[in-house]
Amino acid sequence: MTTTVAEQPRHAMAIQRGVAGRIMDRLGGGVVQVFLVLVAVFWLVPTLGLLIVSLRSETANNSTGWWTLLTKPAEITFKNYSNLLASGFGQSFWNTVLITVPATLLVIGIAAMAAYAFAWIEFPGRDAVFLVVIALLVVPVQIALIPIAKLYGFLGIFGSILGVVLFHVAFGLPFAIFLLRNFFVGIPRELLEAARMDGAPEWRIFATVVFPLAKPAIASLGIFQFLWVWNDLLVALVFADTDNQPMTKALQSQMRQFGTNVDILAPGAFLSLIIPLVLFFAFQRYFVQGLLAGSVK
Repeated sequence: MTTTVAEQPRHAMAIQRGVAGRIMDRLGGGVVQVFLVLVAVFWLVPTLGLLIVSLRSETANNSTGWWTLLTKPAEITFKNYSNLLASGFGQSFWNTVLITVPATLLVIGIAAMAAYAFAWIEFPGRDAVFLVVIALLVVPVQIALIPIAKLYGFLGIFGSILGVVLFHVAFGLPFAIFLLRNFFVGIPRELLEAARMDGAPEWRIFATVVFPLAKPAIASLGIFQFLWVWNDLLVALVFADTDNQPMTKALQSQMRQFGTNVDILAPGAFLSLIIPLVLFFAFQRYFVQGLLAGSVK
C-alpha cells in the first residue's frame, strides 16, 4: 500500500509519536514507581522518628536528634513504655477499644440494614427520608455538643463510655448509609428477584446475597469509622470523664504549659497510631473498591 506525498509527513509523525509514546510509557511507569516508593518512605519517616524517640531516654532526646540512634543502638530502652503503662495509660487504651469497636460495629450493622431498605424496599416516604439522611451529612459535630450533653445529663450517662459510643454512632450513620446505599443499588436486580422467587424473605436476601457482595464497601466503611473514632479528641473531651477517657484525652492531659512530656507522649502516641496503621495496611486493598462503589453503572 502506497501513501501520497501529503500523507507521508503525517505518517512519519505518527510513527515517531508511536515510538516516543512507547518510550514515555515505559519510562513513565518506572518513574512513577520510584516516585511512589519515595513518597512512601518520606511518609513513614515521622512514624519511624516517633518510634525511635519513644525508645530513647528523655536526656538523650533533649541533647541529640532521634537519627543519632542509628549509630548508637545502645541508647534503646523500654523504660518509657513501662513508665507509660504504670501511669495508667493501659486503662485509657482499653477505654479506646471499648469505645471504638462497638461504635464501628453498630454503625456498620445499622447502616447496612438501613441502606438495604433505602435501595431495594419500597415504603412510603422512602426518598424523603433518604434526603433527610443526606442533609444530616452537613450538620457539624460542634452544633450538637451542648444539646446532647444536656440530654446525657438527663439520662444519667454523661461521662460514660456508653454516651461516647452513642454519639459516634449517631454522627457516623449518615455517611455510612449514604456510602452503602450507593453500593447496594449497583447490585443486579436479577439476583434479588431470583432469591424472592425461591421464597427467601428480605432478611435472608440481605444476609446471604447483599451483605456478602458488599464486603469491599463495608470494609472501607469500617476502616473509616474505626479511624475517626480511634483518633477522636473533641467528643472525648466533652463526654468522657477521667475514669473513662480514651488515649487521645489521656495524651492531651500530659501536655505541659512550657514544655512537652516527651517520655510519656512519644510512646503513647506511637501506641495510639500503630493499631490504625496496621489496620490500614491490612485492608488497604478494599479502599479503592469501596470508595468507587456505586460511582459507575
